[in-house]
Amino acid sequence: MKNKKNDTTESLILEAAKSIFQTKGMDGARMQEIADKAGINKAMLHYYYRNKQLLFEAVFKNAFSLLAPQLNTILNDDSSIEEKIRNFSSNYITFITEHPYLPNFVIQELNKNPAFILKMKENKAFPNIEKFKKQVDFEVQNGSIKQIDATQLFINILSLNVFPFIAKPLIMGLIEVDDVAFKAIIEERKTAVANFIINSIKL
Repeated sequence: MKNKKNDTTESLILEAAKSIFQTKGMDGARMQEIADKAGINKAMLHYYYRNKQLLFEAVFKNAFSLLAPQLNTILNDDSSIEEKIRNFSSNYITFITEHPYLPNFVIQELNKNPAFILKMKENKAFPNIEKFKKQVDFEVQNGSIKQIDATQLFINILSLNVFPFIAKPLIMGLIEVDDVAFKAIIEERKTAVANFIINSIKL
């Protein structure tokens, strides 16, 4: 019974923290606010997580454990390169729209501590791109797509999907849109990014 209660409390904490981080980001979130939303006192929150950084890492780990298997499955299934590009873009954008704090958190952590990637790779479902690279190389040699380095193609896919979330304030300022319009643009990118990349490699 005690373990069940502890698990429930921790789940409440993580859900509360996720909600606060989504709306206020890492810097704007406050431990007291998270404790209040979870329905516990601050001392209890600190019992589970000594500081905000550890709590953020726990929230990130939970979210990444959901995203990583999706992307890994897409990269390693038997679908075509075109289908992989479409599915990767759609799944990634959908997921990050629901967890907008993730990209900036990863960038910040990697800048502070490059070894953070090792923590991410502890996840058994951490995306493996070897099959994707071999598939691209095969299709290039087979004359199905243009001559392109598989690693460069993957970086292009990742960059075009990730960048708008990292640079959201800059993009909104440059194109002069509000949050509602930005969300609509991001929704359109599920297909726009895929179409752009696919057209760039078609013969």
